[in-house]
Amino acid sequence: VDILVKGSLPTGELLGAILHRDNGIRTDRRISHAFVIDSPAYHKLLVVTDAAINIEPDLAAKRDIVQNAIDLMHSLGVVTPKVALLSALEFVNPNIPSTVHAAALCKMADRKQITGAVLDGPLALDNAISKAAAKTKGIVSPVAGDPDVLVVPELESGNMLAKQFLYFSDSKEAGVLLGARVPVVLTSRSEGALGRLYSCAIAVLCHHHGRAS
Repeated sequence: VDILVKGSLPTGELLGAILHRDNGIRTDRRISHAFVIDSPAYHKLLVVTDAAINIEPDLAAKRDIVQNAIDLMHSLGVVTPKVALLSALEFVNPNIPSTVHAAALCKMADRKQITGAVLDGPLALDNAISKAAAKTKGIVSPVAGDPDVLVVPELESGNMLAKQFLYFSDSKEAGVLLGARVPVVLTSRSEGALGRLYSCAIAVLCHHHGRAS
């Protein structure tokens, strides 16, 4: 099975090799990271992206981040994943770029520039993961309360969100780098042996799905 597993070397050094113009394994798609989270506080597996690689992704980068996550969910057997595009609120506000990005990404999905999933956003975290919160705010959406993927506005909020799942709800997490020619296991330096094993399993599923496709 063709996968890469990050060892003790710094992430930047690994990315430098992956993205090398002549000898790397980059593709036309932006590289992104996904945390796959199994939390007792949520009713199914949940992906948080991108919380490790792209610091402040623009719209084009977010399009690839979303498509990478959709392809990941397909490899996990979710035929039509539900993708929640997170922001601080559920309305488009020109002063909050993540709300504008979310609206544009939804329209890109309508025009088949993003495929294989149902998107909705902008959604605040409460109405993204809670049907009750969405109902209270009058949000009618197939995604609200039942997402498979949470797309965060930028790295800082995503990193904090993923680690809150881990430390506040005793979640199990896997980490994988997507968008290269092979999946790459990329976990936190503090990750234990079990989390690294989960990450390898996810990477293997991505590899087999990619070959089948």
